[in-house]
Amino acid sequence: MPTFVYMTKCDGCGKCVDICPSDIMHIDPVYRRALNIEPNFCWECYSCVKECPQNAIDVRGYADFAPLGHSVRVLREPEKGMISWKIRYRDGRLKEFRFPIRTTSWGSIKPPSQYELPDTDSISSQLLAHEPDALKIDKLPDLPKRKKA
Repeated sequence: MPTFVYMTKCDGCGKCVDICPSDIMHIDPVYRRALNIEPNFCWECYSCVKECPQNAIDVRGYADFAPLGHSVRVLREPEKGMISWKIRYRDGRLKEFRFPIRTTSWGSIKPPSQYELPDTDSISSQLLAHEPDALKIDKLPDLPKRKKA
């Protein structure tokens, strides 16, 4: 579901431009409002939706997600730490979903240069580099072996 901007709500702050990984959110030079210049290239990560302080960015629903006359509204509620999705179908039904905001603040993640280099034995491990440390645990739990049927 690619994003689009309600220009009447957008104040042109540019936070969506800064966070967009595919570089498709731009500020219109005439109106000084954000716009998605290429919806087909939207990664659908919704970082711009989560970052917008004006709640000016919404998504267009695909037919299999919200079919036949619907509206999709995404609301960022930073004071509650939640992202809320409301889908209203044309028959009046309303579906609501709530998810925690998991976007980290700028500068809160250590750059790779601040980690120690992994040892040579790590190349044969299934663990990602620094995985237990990043998860703040001593080691990953062992999964029990499945019995063959």
